[in-house]
Amino acid sequence: MKDKIYKILPDFLQGILISTFNLLAYKERYGGRYSPYLKLFKDNRSLPRTELESIQKKRFTEFLYSSKQKSRFYKDYNLVQLEDISKLPILKKEQLRQNIEDVVTIAKKDGIVSKTGGTTGKSLEIIFTKENMQERFAMLDDFRSRLGYELGKKTAWFSGKNLLTSKDLKKNRFWKTDLLHKVRYYSTFHIKDEYLKYFVQDLIRYQPEFLVGFPSTILEIAKYGLKNGYDFPANTIKAVFPTAETITAEMRETIEKFFKTKMYNQYASSEGAPFIFECKNRNLHLELQSGVFEVLDEAGNPTQSGRLVVTSFTTEGTPLIRYDIGDSITLEDPDLVCTCGNNNPMVKEILGRIDDFVYSPETGKINLGNVSNTLKDTHGIVRFQAIQDELLKIKLKVIRDESEYTTEVEKKFIQNWRDRIGCQMELEIEYVDEIPVEASGKFRIVKNNIKHLIK
Repeated sequence: MKDKIYKILPDFLQGILISTFNLLAYKERYGGRYSPYLKLFKDNRSLPRTELESIQKKRFTEFLYSSKQKSRFYKDYNLVQLEDISKLPILKKEQLRQNIEDVVTIAKKDGIVSKTGGTTGKSLEIIFTKENMQERFAMLDDFRSRLGYELGKKTAWFSGKNLLTSKDLKKNRFWKTDLLHKVRYYSTFHIKDEYLKYFVQDLIRYQPEFLVGFPSTILEIAKYGLKNGYDFPANTIKAVFPTAETITAEMRETIEKFFKTKMYNQYASSEGAPFIFECKNRNLHLELQSGVFEVLDEAGNPTQSGRLVVTSFTTEGTPLIRYDIGDSITLEDPDLVCTCGNNNPMVKEILGRIDDFVYSPETGKINLGNVSNTLKDTHGIVRFQAIQDELLKIKLKVIRDESEYTTEVEKKFIQNWRDRIGCQMELEIEYVDEIPVEASGKFRIVKNNIKHLIK
């Protein structure tokens, strides 16, 4: 009923409804313990590493004890100190999904429900306590505030909100605005070449101070703007804050070039993973106050580069203890110290989804970064997606700009792929006019549907 009423209202009244909805949501996010948490994190910014580690150890002990007391799933867990965390079992995603009713500690009506994107076809509902959600927003806002952001500053937001109506599409209006909080929500479901000029032109008119959201969408807008000679006003956007997707070097370079600003990465998850934040020096830092980060090899032993297993202190409603989140990272040399004043350990690289790879029986796994780099020395490829449904075949869906894309470019693109997958696999290219995003609004450059066949 609410959706039906929303769709028949004029644009101005729809904006009022969006503002009202956000006002109610912000009361939960920014009320209660939010302000004390924000002050705490600001005060703790430059603590020595030893003090940050002491806070982490204390929080781990309290979190494990609380989870054991309140969650049926964890009731038989041993109470161990942080240095013995490896004695506890690792929790897999499917195990969490199957046992979710035993894991949760509160009812939906008493908490805040977060749904995972379900890009694998299986979504999951996580319940946060209101206080945990306030703490998470305080951590996030403390990070962004270091670069000038605060609620109420003009922001362009690119997320999975589906707010447009048929009237909007007829008018080539691909955004809705919360006038009260100065947030304009741009659709991530209409990223087509014929629409992108409206995004670019409106962003130039709107002149937001910050961009937040899916980097794949922001990238397409930036690519279109550069290609078509748009000159984005300098000194307008103070920072870009990407969410929910892995950042590649190409994304960063293109987005920063068009919008004439810097991108500052952050890592978390809809399940409630602890945070990784990028500082003003462009170094990534683990936020030890938010949880425990274990980087493990295939045998489950600590390593510098491998899969990420997390214990998140802000998930008391759905406790995550040694949760295999499906991502991988590379740690920086532990002896290196950043001059930004943040003494948390550094991360060399967020490698992203372990599932975001294609597999070649000849060469092994090709990760997201290497897949993205198949565009090297090519022109006219607007967007592509790699799909693997068979062990010996990869299908590439490609949107091309025929004014730039030539047979020579195609040969180079194919050679880039052959350099990565070898010569044995079949490589099929399908030229298309559109590659749809997921239901969440995210774009997946890789869709691997045979992970169960790969050891």
